[in-house]
Amino acid sequence: MQHQSPIQRRKSRQIHVGKVAIGGDAPISVQSMTNTETRDVAATVAQIQRLEAVGADIVRVSVPSMEAAEAFKAIRTQVEVPLVADIHFDHRIALQVMTDGVDGLRINPGNIGSIDKARLVVEMAKDKGIPIRIGVNAGSLEKDLQEKYGEPTPEALVESALRHVAILDELNFHDVKISVKASDVFLAVDAYRLLAQKVDYPLHLGITEAGGLRSGTVKSAIGLGLLLNEGIGDTIRVSLAADPVEEIRVGFDILKSLHLRQKGINLIACPSCSRQEFDVIKTINALERRLEDILEPMDVSVIGCVVNGIGEAKEADIGLTGGDKRSILYYRGKQVDRIENQDIVDVLEKRIRAEVAERRAARNEV
Repeated sequence: MQHQSPIQRRKSRQIHVGKVAIGGDAPISVQSMTNTETRDVAATVAQIQRLEAVGADIVRVSVPSMEAAEAFKAIRTQVEVPLVADIHFDHRIALQVMTDGVDGLRINPGNIGSIDKARLVVEMAKDKGIPIRIGVNAGSLEKDLQEKYGEPTPEALVESALRHVAILDELNFHDVKISVKASDVFLAVDAYRLLAQKVDYPLHLGITEAGGLRSGTVKSAIGLGLLLNEGIGDTIRVSLAADPVEEIRVGFDILKSLHLRQKGINLIACPSCSRQEFDVIKTINALERRLEDILEPMDVSVIGCVVNGIGEAKEADIGLTGGDKRSILYYRGKQVDRIENQDIVDVLEKRIRAEVAERRAARNEV
């Protein structure tokens, strides 16, 4: 069952990273970044393909050297997802990856040398329709801004971003998105709020260096959730010290919780208590493992008893309510079967995959 989000999104201009639209009325995109050694083409391609498999809209790859740029050329030919090259200081790398088919650049024009070098990058980007992300980070503010503000502040982050915007404006380049990331939730949120008032460019959200899987997920959900709820944000990255695949999963979970984007199974499950008629936690863990390849949006409710189970099951696309030895299966709000509790995982997986196949057939998809 699809839900309409009550959130009114901030109006922003639209750009394109390859086939993915960002800003305007485009869906909020979810992206991650590889953590392999870019020069290891096989490992990097394998990781990007894993990210593609779980629905990543965009993948960023660090390209710190010309040797890495050569590897990027080989990587680009082996994956389908739009790729953004993360580049610092050396404009020649930007020129090289644009020649080799990059879909976007993360490069701060004020940090790659003279205005003439920035102009070379911008002219090629304009010619090839390649957008640039200005990425400001609280941990790497310009020295003069550190001295001016004494410490990273929202105003310092935004002033840094606007400096880079001014360079691109001067070069008549407007295919831009911006991020002002910090590891502190309040600093990042306040910086994005301030920036959103000053520009109409699409904004790339992130709580940078958020931490490990658990703590980073919590910080990101709070920080990004606050901003997204206010309509701020056009693309997101959940920065975790974990497998990048988890960044994509968490990102979509955040968007699903706000009804901003539906992709994959939305599992509704009780935390379990002594009323449960089967092992809910074990069941949910098994279903998550088995269904991680499914990108079709679908609400699946798995509740251990009848107290809340029937109501939740009737609202879900597919629902299960725990019963003594046999549980009740609901499909599109109606009771359709009773199944043995030991068969719950197998039956639900089969039913869910059948529903996916039916929907794809209705859309004439292979």
